[in-house]
Amino acid sequence: MPARMNASNLENACEGYLGILGGMGPLAGAQFALRLVALTPADSDQAHIPTLLRNDPRIPDRSTAYMADGPSPLPAMLEGIRFLEASGSQVIAIPCNTAHLWYDELAAAASVPVLHIVQAVVDDLKRQGVPNGRIGLMGTTATLALGLYQRHLEAAGYECIVPTPEEVEADCMGAIRAVKANRLEESSVPAVRCVNRLRDRGADAVVLGCTELPLAIPHALRAGLGPLSDSIDALALAAIAHCRPAMKLG
Repeated sequence: MPARMNASNLENACEGYLGILGGMGPLAGAQFALRLVALTPADSDQAHIPTLLRNDPRIPDRSTAYMADGPSPLPAMLEGIRFLEASGSQVIAIPCNTAHLWYDELAAAASVPVLHIVQAVVDDLKRQGVPNGRIGLMGTTATLALGLYQRHLEAAGYECIVPTPEEVEADCMGAIRAVKANRLEESSVPAVRCVNRLRDRGADAVVLGCTELPLAIPHALRAGLGPLSDSIDALALAAIAHCRPAMKLG
């Protein structure tokens, strides 16, 4: 069990705020803030992580930018980074997987650490007892087509299983679009179907590699689906580990 934090051992915490560059989509940013609090073993209000959420849905769509020559989200994301830094953020989390296609540019422009969601998922797989093996990937068309997860997981010794283009569109994007439209009740069937297809192909674990997907498959629906790495929870745990280094996360 993680060590619980109270006001007497806050000297091990990072100073300043955890900045959250959200809005991609808005529900995912809000869910990340919620899960950050839920996963922090704290005994008082004061033991939680000071957090600033910039939930700005005006950032252009990331998949459209890469796959359909849409406007780049990079200028808006950089403006968000500058806003969070100026507001006192000492570390930044971006609860959007596809946004990490611009991670190098964002991290280079930031004067504070920017957590990487894919590295957080790799750490989460190991924490769940999956140090190697075959990993099924779910995510947006751009995230999967451009190999964001594949190159990081393969470098860590994993083998990746990716849905077919038809499954990405029907199952992954179908679930993601439903969540973005606040139709959560419609999102679970295609998302669970994709998990089961990847498991049938030999996946030892499945990564919910878009921050809408954990909302499509909430914790109450995960029994029997095998190991899942929830990219929202993984990033929240990475933020807790950064901001509360004395806390031992299980």
